[in-house]
This record gives sequence, structure tokens and C-alpha cells, in this order.
Amino acid sequence: MAKKKISRRKFLVRGGLGTVGVVAVGTYLFRNPIRRKILEQVDGGESPYLGAGMEPMLWFEITSNNKVILHSPKVEMGQGTFTGLAQMAADELEIHMEQISVVHAVSLTGNMDNFATGGSNSISGLWLPLRELAATMREMLKTEASKKLGWVNEDMKVEGGVISVGDKKMTFAEIANGVTDWEIPETPNLKEFKDYRFIGKPLPRVDLEAKVFGDPIFGMDAEMPDMLYGAVVRPDKIGAVFKSADISKAESMPGVIKIIQEDDFVGVVATSFTAAEKAKEAIEVNWEVGQSWQTNDIREMTKVGKGDAFLLQKEGSELGEEDGIISREYTSPIGAHAQLEPNGVLAFVEDSKATLKISTQVVALTRKEVAKRLDINEDDVNVIPTFLGGGFGRRLHTPHAVQAAVMSKAVGKPVKYFFSRKEEFQHDLFRPPTHHQLKAKLDNSGNIEYLQHDFSSGDVAINSAMLPGFISTVVGTDVGAIRGGFCHYGSIPNLRTVSWHVDLPFATSWWRSLGLLANTFAWESFMDELAIKAGKNPIDFRLAHIQDDDKGKRLKAVIIAAAKKANYQDKAFNGRAMGFAASTDAGTPCAQVAEVSIENDEIKVHKVTCAMDPGIAVNPDQVRAQCEGAIIMGMSASLFEKMEVINGELTPTIYGPYQMAQLKHAPKEIDVVLLQGIERPGAVGEPPLGPIGAAIANAVFRLTNKRCANLPLSLT
Repeated sequence: MAKKKISRRKFLVRGGLGTVGVVAVGTYLFRNPIRRKILEQVDGGESPYLGAGMEPMLWFEITSNNKVILHSPKVEMGQGTFTGLAQMAADELEIHMEQISVVHAVSLTGNMDNFATGGSNSISGLWLPLRELAATMREMLKTEASKKLGWVNEDMKVEGGVISVGDKKMTFAEIANGVTDWEIPETPNLKEFKDYRFIGKPLPRVDLEAKVFGDPIFGMDAEMPDMLYGAVVRPDKIGAVFKSADISKAESMPGVIKIIQEDDFVGVVATSFTAAEKAKEAIEVNWEVGQSWQTNDIREMTKVGKGDAFLLQKEGSELGEEDGIISREYTSPIGAHAQLEPNGVLAFVEDSKATLKISTQVVALTRKEVAKRLDINEDDVNVIPTFLGGGFGRRLHTPHAVQAAVMSKAVGKPVKYFFSRKEEFQHDLFRPPTHHQLKAKLDNSGNIEYLQHDFSSGDVAINSAMLPGFISTVVGTDVGAIRGGFCHYGSIPNLRTVSWHVDLPFATSWWRSLGLLANTFAWESFMDELAIKAGKNPIDFRLAHIQDDDKGKRLKAVIIAAAKKANYQDKAFNGRAMGFAASTDAGTPCAQVAEVSIENDEIKVHKVTCAMDPGIAVNPDQVRAQCEGAIIMGMSASLFEKMEVINGELTPTIYGPYQMAQLKHAPKEIDVVLLQGIERPGAVGEPPLGPIGAAIANAVFRLTNKRCANLPLSLT
């Protein structure tokens, strides 16, 4: 096997703090996985790990007590990602689960994923690279053991972080101690699935203890010595432009250290959060405000036919204006992220170096923006990610890190700045509203002969900080808004799908599942209506329109599994009814049955049955929990959530008036069935959010004979 000699300059070995060897395996060891295509398909492709640069990056540390620390380029947002990554690494390293811990990789390690944390790709994107790195590290340690003891690699056994030949043993820590030059083998063969001890098992979460005992692991917990507090003046009105400010009153208020005036913001630094907020409120700002926007203005802007059109799918002939056309329109409103932990950061700028503790999904982007604003080298900015108290796409851009860094530089001390709840609601990167027009014609056998879906949306990926501006030009449309927009019923002979993009006057962007929830609501509600028009069972109707390829077979399998597990009935019974819906997102098919009743003129969801094919479930409990969480979040968005625009202001600005699902609204049972139609992990975090809105609406129709065509669903 060919060997590569890595010098001390390129391969980090470090002592101190209980660490005897730092194994920093560089991207040159697995170039092929890194250079895989970013987008296998615009809709539903595999998202690879996209490491930052080609220099060595810190992945694993071996401690003096023979434990391994994995530095994750993905942040933990609550999905259990750290646990899945630990299982993957432990299996190839041949260590026990209790021997491995997972921490966030700080930006100084160089271990950053330019794809960020999102898109349901944390486990699937690292499935191959992480196992290859762990296997390579295991073989490196075996090579060093052979050098120190004269052992033959083929005779060695590895178990529990111990390498042995007969009754002779050495721990990983003993082997790594003192090594300054490592021989790097070609990437070894990975284990077969049947040989894994941890992958595929429902193991407890590695972050469970820290959360149960309230360890300070979230961004709001961050502290530094001599820390001060910041606040930033923000407008209430959409499109307001800063012109000038009178800071005279605020400067003399108790606790105020300094008022910072920049071209793009005014900030306050004070000795307490309360003092900073009071001083901020005392600053008299002159805003230039344009149009006083209303909700109806936004609805009119978002209608199909306005903005830019892009033909996503084109099969067969175009639908004409002949008789027998069935049509329906659907809408979804503006949605807030409404995550529990507001955005914030603790920044310290000193001697042209910056340190930031922050809840962010975009470590590399945050580092880049701070460095650019401070005019310092990116290597002099250390972004320390924390656990996230909810992400859902809200933290895919964190420009407040720049503001905190500027304030810290101005006062020479650490500055902690967090949004107020009002700021979170008014300055969110909202889920855009949508409008859908669907038209179809059935043939004499009751099958779909023609189908057209036009849907309109504001920005999701376009104009976001995540993607270069040319991306939309290259692919022709917003790659986020079209999630769920492709028709996955591949045997329809004549099909048109058209995406319309409009520019809205306020910021909209990534929201968990992107366009999936709204697009699936429209698709699957309409499919239900067509099945009823055709006089067919909605399960059989869907199955009849699915193509017979690998993707189609996986979709059919989840539809059949969900219907069977729920014992689907197409008629109301005992005051209840079932609704069915399915979607395919990021390559993962999912089908759901919602059992619903109407109580006190409100929609009550009693049970949801979910069948999903995520491929290999690295941790089945984790995958089921993701299904449950996505279903509850989708229910909340489908039954309650919406933002309004009143006299130029986005509202509500606090929980309560912004209605969300509460514990009393949760179904008593969520039954999850997992299938495995591919031999790798697929997307998990977002696909289960797709079908739930349509499934509920389809059940309501069977109870009321009323087609609910607008989210949030209403009986009036």
C-alpha cells in the first residue's frame, strides 16, 4: 500500500490539556468525496460535505486517558447529529461509544463545511468522508504500533481503542504519544454494514446529559471576563432607510459606555442588557419610509403570472382550454421561524484578532463577513459555534456578528448582543408567501391526462448570503422555492410545472423544508381532489401515476406502508376521517395519514402515521424523533402560523399573538415506519414536514365536504 509522509508542518501533533496526539487529517486524504458535485439534481439531490480549503483540518484528538474527541464541522441544532456522527466514527475507529465525544469545530481548526449546516445533509453528507477519515486514522495508528513494537499490521486486532497482538497491547494514546511524523495510507476499505456495532442502533444521545443538567452550551449562555452588553437600533417599518440620529439623551443615561454610529447601524454598549435597551429606545432616529405596505399588497405581488417564470418540467403536450378542465388555487402566508433562542453573539476584538461565540449554522460565512468588516485576515477570526436553541434556517445568515464585533472593537472589551423578541419577529428572514394554480384533465379511465402547476414565491435561496448571486442565473430559478415543486408522479403523460419568482419588499429566505410545505400542500390537495373526481381511492389513484423506476418504487413503498399501517379508510367514521398525502424531498420519499375530527369548530389531529424511506438510519430513534418534530412543526404552520403586514409593519411581534401549536394540539400518537430503499443515509430533517398540511386538509374534506385551499387551514 502506498504511503504518504506527512511532516510536522502539515500534520499537527500537540500536547497539553490532557491531549497526547492531535490527528488533523487533511482534505488531501479524501479529495474525491469533497469534489463530488454539489448538486446531483436541482430538486432532491445528494448534498456532499464541502470542506473549506485543501489544508489539513482538525477532526480527531486522542486524549491521555485514551478517549477520542471528534471536532464536527456540522453544528448541533437539536436533531441529534452529534450522536449519529459519533456512531459512524466509533465503528470505523473500533472504539466504544463511551470513549468518543463530539464538539463543535471552531473556525481556527480549519474544519468548516462551506455547505453549512442545513438542507438535511449533516449525516448523509458526512457518511462517506467521516468513515473514511476514521478508518484512515485507525490504520495510521496501526502503522505506528508496528514501528514501535515491530508488529505486523495483518496480525493486529483493534478493540476499544486498544491495538493488540496476542497478549501484547497498546492504547491509542500510548501509540500517539511522541509521534511527530505520520505515514498516511491510501484510504482503506470500509466495513460492511453487517459488521457495524453502532450504526443502525437506537443509542442514547451523546448530548443528553449536558441538556438534562442545564450545562451552558447555548449561545445565550456565553460569557467572557469584563463582558459588556450591546443593542442595535432597528426600524419598525418595511424598507425604512436610516438618515440620521440624535444620541444626546442616550449618551448620558446610566450604564451607557458608548454609542457607536456607523453608516449602516447605530449601536449602544452598556453595562447591562437593560441599560443598553433603554438607551437604544432613547435614541431619536430619522427614518426615510416609502410605501406603507399591507398584507393585501404582498398577496397581489405573489400571484402567479407576476415576476419571472421558469419552466421546471415539460412532458408531452400542453394543457389547452378544452372542456373538462379541473382547476384549483392554493395559498400559504408569510411564516416566521419563531425559534426559542433569539439570535445573538458574544464578540471580543483585541489586537486585530476577533473571537466570537455564536449560535450559527454558517461558521465559514460568519468568519468571512467579520474579517471583511474589520479588515483583518480570516485566520485571525475564531468563530466558536455553540449549540442552537432552534435553527430551522434562521441562522443561515448571522450579520449581527459583524455588528457585535464592531461594537467590541470600539470599546476594547467583549460585547454580548442578543435580539429582543420583537426584533426577532420583525427582522426575521421569513418564509415567503406562495400562490398556486393547478389545472388538470382526466381521461375516460379516470387517469390524469394533463396536469399543470404554476406556483409563485418570494426569495428562498435567491439573494441569500448562502449562495453566490450567479447561481439563480445558472439554474434559472430559485433552488429553494422549488423544493417540493417537482411533480413526483412520473407516469403522467402531459405535464407542465412552472415556477414564478417575485421580489418582495422585505427579506425572505430559508425556512425548514424551504418550498416543500407549501408546494406539497398544493400538489397533494389537488391530487386528492382529482382522485375524488375520478371516483377512485386516493391511494390507488396515486400509485397508478407513479413511474416504475427506482425512485418510483421507493415512493410506492412508503405510500403502501403508510396506508397499511394506518389502516387507511376513505370514508368518515365515528366523527373522524383520514387524509392522505405524500412527498419526495432531497431524495427521501415520505407518506402520511392524518386522523382528524372537528371539535368546537376547530380541527383536531388525533393520530399521524408516517412512512419514510431515509435509506440507512444511522440511529433509528433519532430518525423517528426527526419525523415527530417535523410533523409537529408542519402541523403548527398548517393550522396556526402566519405573519401579517399592517401599515408597513410586520406583525405580530411576540409569542401568543403569533399563534403556534401548543401541547394540547399535539396528536396523541405519531406512528413512524422506516423503510430502507438505498444503501446509504438520505435526508431526514426536512422531508417529513412536506405531507402533513395536505394530509390534514384532505381529512377535513371528508368530514365537511369543504376543500381548505389556504394555509393556515380554516373552517370558515
